[in-house]
Amino acid sequence: MIAVIDYGAGNLQSVKKALDFIGCENIASGNGDDIAAADAIILPGVGSFGDAMASLKGKGLDRVIEREIANGKQFLGICLGLQLLFEGSEETPGVSGLGILKGKIQKIPKAQGIKVPHMGWNSLEITNPSGVFEGVRNGDFVYFVHSYYLTADNPSDVSARTFYSVPIDAAVCKDNVSAVQFHPEKSGECGLQMLRNFVKMAGGNR
Repeated sequence: MIAVIDYGAGNLQSVKKALDFIGCENIASGNGDDIAAADAIILPGVGSFGDAMASLKGKGLDRVIEREIANGKQFLGICLGLQLLFEGSEETPGVSGLGILKGKIQKIPKAQGIKVPHMGWNSLEITNPSGVFEGVRNGDFVYFVHSYYLTADNPSDVSARTFYSVPIDAAVCKDNVSAVQFHPEKSGECGLQMLRNFVKMAGGNR
């Protein structure tokens, strides 16, 4: 069973539909007991960093996420769900993130021919072909929608990169924590493979 965290601001239905499509039992919930009972957790996200953190904290879900990650449960952050793992974001200065990983979340700089937000397909340079990227080809294209990007403090945490005006750390993996800046649920067969890999990492379709 995969718990998709419902904190009132996520792209829940597209993630749930993708999990349904690959035959994975799942539940969308903002209840800490449901999340604790699940085999693994997905934190989706759209919208602003500050609003998302306020919602997580208001529901006590920040503590639930921190506890379950510390207990070794497999975790996947998607889009804003990646950014929330870090200490903060230029989007909302003064608002603390979960602080589970270390790095900077910055605004994508505008350049000639570059539109912000970054919305569309970009190829990945996969630096760690295990975990969610098992069986995914280097250079595969995935779908992005974002205005802010990650530069991780620890290069060893980075599992994929892309380039859009600047080098972007597009995915991270550390111990039981994985996260991607793009939307695997909107990235065709390539993205579905990543979700299948995550389900496998969580122990199957239970």
